[in-house]
Amino acid sequence: MADQAATAPELDSAHARLLSTSFKALLGRDLLPDSLPDDADALARALYHAPQIILSHDTSDDPRLTYANRAAQALWEMSWDELIGLPSRKTAEPQHRGQRSAMFDDMRKKGFTENYEGVRISATGKRFMIQNAIIWTLFDDSGVKRGEAATFSDVTPLP
Repeated sequence: MADQAATAPELDSAHARLLSTSFKALLGRDLLPDSLPDDADALARALYHAPQIILSHDTSDDPRLTYANRAAQALWEMSWDELIGLPSRKTAEPQHRGQRSAMFDDMRKKGFTENYEGVRISATGKRFMIQNAIIWTLFDDSGVKRGEAATFSDVTPLP
């Protein structure tokens, strides 16, 4: 994973701010359990190196991943370059994509959902259940929707 640091998503302070401010606006609390740094670069590093998984995708018809912190990269067994641009539906097996899509339809009605769970699959075929996930809409300072994001820590390997 040393080569991933060279692509410097940990220095994307604009996206880190989008993730954290949208989360706080919708859920009324900070994205990370500890207080977030005020410095933009420190915030970007904190999110990128957080132990919890943090992902986001864009607003295209077939949304593509725009962010995956190191924990997400490790879970999906893919580098930054492999994950970014990947259609986010491909993080789930085909038979689980309908349930995932239904969750997003429901989430979009209020801007976020909590306690989501679903089966996902890594690049090497390892299946796992994500639990207690929070999914939220990413809005910029002008109120324009820029994507959607997810965070979770609870992961159970599946056979």
